[in-house]
Amino acid sequence: MNLLRRSRLREPRVMRILLALAFLLTGCAAVDDPAVVETASGPVRGTVTGAHRLFQGIPYATAARWESPHPAKAWKDVRDATKPGAMCPQVGSDYAKITSSTEDCLFLNVTTPREPGGGRPVMVWIHGDGALGAGHLTDARRIAAKGVVVVTINYRLGVFSGFGFPGLADSGTYGLQDQQEALRWVRRNAAAFGGDPGNVTAFGVSFGALAIGGHLTSPGAKGLFQRAIMQSGETMMDMPAGAMIPGLPAQPSFAWRSRADAEAVGAHYAAQLGCSDLACLRRLPVKRILAVPQIMNAFQVYAYGNRVLPEIPSRAVEEGRFHRMPVLAGATKDEHRIFVGLAGGKVDYPELAEAAFPGKDVLKEYPPGDDPALAWAQVITDRMWARGTHAQNTALARHVPVYGYEFADRDAPMFLDIGGDGFDWGAYHAAELAYLFEEGRAKLEPAQRRLADQMVGYWTAFARKGDPNGAGLPAWPTLKGGTQSLAPGRIEQIDYAAEHNLAYWR
Repeated sequence: MNLLRRSRLREPRVMRILLALAFLLTGCAAVDDPAVVETASGPVRGTVTGAHRLFQGIPYATAARWESPHPAKAWKDVRDATKPGAMCPQVGSDYAKITSSTEDCLFLNVTTPREPGGGRPVMVWIHGDGALGAGHLTDARRIAAKGVVVVTINYRLGVFSGFGFPGLADSGTYGLQDQQEALRWVRRNAAAFGGDPGNVTAFGVSFGALAIGGHLTSPGAKGLFQRAIMQSGETMMDMPAGAMIPGLPAQPSFAWRSRADAEAVGAHYAAQLGCSDLACLRRLPVKRILAVPQIMNAFQVYAYGNRVLPEIPSRAVEEGRFHRMPVLAGATKDEHRIFVGLAGGKVDYPELAEAAFPGKDVLKEYPPGDDPALAWAQVITDRMWARGTHAQNTALARHVPVYGYEFADRDAPMFLDIGGDGFDWGAYHAAELAYLFEEGRAKLEPAQRRLADQMVGYWTAFARKGDPNGAGLPAWPTLKGGTQSLAPGRIEQIDYAAEHNLAYWR
């Protein structure tokens, strides 16, 4: 009896010890679980593979329609981060058949190496287009494998981003504000994923690169990133008449719009929606807004003359008013071919040339040859894209180290789901994405795979130390030494201005 009694007396103590031990063991398991990360807002559980960790659909902010974003609310339980978050509202296109009508869409994704570590460079990807897309559509494993933490983000698009209206605070800047809020999230959370919050590279393509040009001049972006990579950016581009669409008038700025212009365009579309005030516009269902033809593309711009962009970024960059940091920036060799190809690959070259450049003998300088469509594409590649890229890089290089590039693989695989079989796409706009990311439709030949490895090496070396040069890579000088031409088996410096006939277009 006494033995039994003593055993029962010890039982609660034994149970407490066992429970405490179990708690410690499970607690250690949670801490050591590579799939779980404790963010500043709460814990998330991602996906772990043999080489990577991937966390998807992490909310970084919330925002009411046409209002500034705020950090996402905190949570206590482990949040599932194994699936992408909702895409921002969009109607898709012929080459990207994706749609969404969800405004609760400010999510991001983090890809890291599988091995534990800390102090890694962080690269934040801002996708292009401006009217469609999402962060999770970019597979960043190739870059993360180089010891980098990669963050890809959603941000508001089209009319939900660039909309302006009289009395609306910060008209035309909501997508930019989202991106800055995502960068603030990175600053708070990079270390939890093994990244260095003091070594952040913002990189993007096309409209994403344009946004980075804006952030370089935006007071709100100061200190949020330390390096910039701009691929086919449009910061200093203008647009000749008919360059993108026949009959479209010339534009002194390709993708910047004054606040007054943004509000005028907004009032025009508000009338089409049957609204005369913001309250009415904010009550409209998303699908009702998206049903208006071209409404997303009409606001594929950012507005200046407000607290986010006090002045037009092209002038600010030209006059040296931007946040100082190293820059890697460039374009593709045949930028405009994709736009000609998407329009059917047939053009009235003489009519287009006369409308865009009256009195200038463009056909003599750029003979039609056997394919007038390719001749016209070369004209606009040189006059609009190369001229804008050269102006941007030259202006930046007066103040900071700039590494210019031209992606020149004219056999690059087409990774977009578009027709145009038989059209010669060349080194088309955004073709280099298949070399930096895992684009599912793109099949690279061995020499192209080698180029992809070199490009990822350059991009990640730049993210690490502000200089793309590294062991085993062909030397890459700053802009004074030439622009780096990137092609399979042929990486060399070129005279970018001469290659694109910029003296003719001066």
